[in-house]
Amino acid sequence: MEVRVHEDMKLVEVWLTRQEQADNAIRKQLQQMYQDYKSRKYMVVQFHSGGSDLYAITRDLLIFNRKRIEELAVALEKGPDITSSYCPTLPIQC
Repeated sequence: MEVRVHEDMKLVEVWLTRQEQADNAIRKQLQQMYQDYKSRKYMVVQFHSGGSDLYAITRDLLIFNRKRIEELAVALEKGPDITSSYCPTLPIQC
């Protein structure tokens, strides 16, 4: 477990490995730490190690972003107002 305290922002970062996430002793320790920092009006954020393939999900994100940039470029060529254009890759209005 790694804990980073940012006094200037009243922020505490807690970084946990997968093994630490499942450890009950660490969970109890974290609860106490959260209570302590909450009383001092700090925000505590927790980061967990993932179980996914980092290479694959990063590749997919980069591919999606490249396609999205191309879509926006085409929309920009069609007209100056791209804020109301429909995003074909997303089920929402952009």
